[in-house]
Amino acid sequence: MKYYYKPSDNAQVGAGEIYICDHPLFNKGTLFRSGSKGLIIVQEHYNKKTKARWWGPVVPWLSYDIYTNPNFASFFEKTASECDKNGLFPVVSVRKVMWALRMKPLRKEIWENGF
Repeated sequence: MKYYYKPSDNAQVGAGEIYICDHPLFNKGTLFRSGSKGLIIVQEHYNKKTKARWWGPVVPWLSYDIYTNPNFASFFEKTASECDKNGLFPVVSVRKVMWALRMKPLRKEIWENGF
């Protein structure tokens, strides 16, 4: 039996900041920054009414749980870097971050793609 990640009982306000950019796949993401290094994490979202899918910032309760994970600092040091000539930091999907941090996975929806 598979267990899925659920919000903690003491869900906090999100960590990181909303980063607006001109990326071909998304225009907003959650940016975690330390000095000049940064890392953008994106999550796929879905609108049931219009059936539209898009990549955007991580939901606030999940970004807080990722940030407070004991393994996040080492993951950030390995993955983050300074922004490139286009003003973009490295980009990672929320599922890949959760996998790297050994967190339980989010329940996969039928409409989800990969990044």
